[in-house]
Amino acid sequence: MDGNAGVRVPLIDEADATGRVAELYERAKKVTSLDFVPDMFRLVSSRPELLETMLAGYDGVFNHGKLPRQTRELISSWTSKVNQCPYCVGTHNFFLQVFGGSEELARAIDAADSPDDLPVDERTRVLLRLLTKLSRSAYRITDDDWETALDAGWTADDLLEAFFCAALFNFITRLVDGLGLGTTVTRSRISQQEVPDDPGPSAAAAAD
Repeated sequence: MDGNAGVRVPLIDEADATGRVAELYERAKKVTSLDFVPDMFRLVSSRPELLETMLAGYDGVFNHGKLPRQTRELISSWTSKVNQCPYCVGTHNFFLQVFGGSEELARAIDAADSPDDLPVDERTRVLLRLLTKLSRSAYRITDDDWETALDAGWTADDLLEAFFCAALFNFITRLVDGLGLGTTVTRSRISQQEVPDDPGPSAAAAAD
């Protein structure tokens, strides 16, 4: 059975990649610390300039951020849940657990309707409420919303990074869903991986 049936654009297999695409595939494996290229990147493999842009965004958010990697993965997973993209929820629930999040939290994200349903502290709920509003109706965010997040203990720099991460996933979920990849969690090869007991030095380094 074709695991990518229904995808609306061609996906270049790793074995068939040549030239610039092959180079970018190697970069994709490096920035994700995986031994395969996630299909999310393969969606734009027929347009290397778009693939390069996606890799730059992913690398910037996940390998060079200041927020804890666990927080960035929580933002990605929750934004994907808000946008009802099971592919991205599964992918980033996996990474959330790799970088210290609990299985309980990952399961709660799958089932939750709001940040208030999640087993997180109030400071984190304040952030996720704001990012939910960003995803659903960004134009309604007010100065009071921003001040509430600052009062909860987030800095303006924290919020800028959190907004960028959530905005990136608003883009990614729409691309993944619109092109027919994001219909089920089982399409995510990442979500099918076993969460390691010890993430090892590569995951720890990426969490910095």
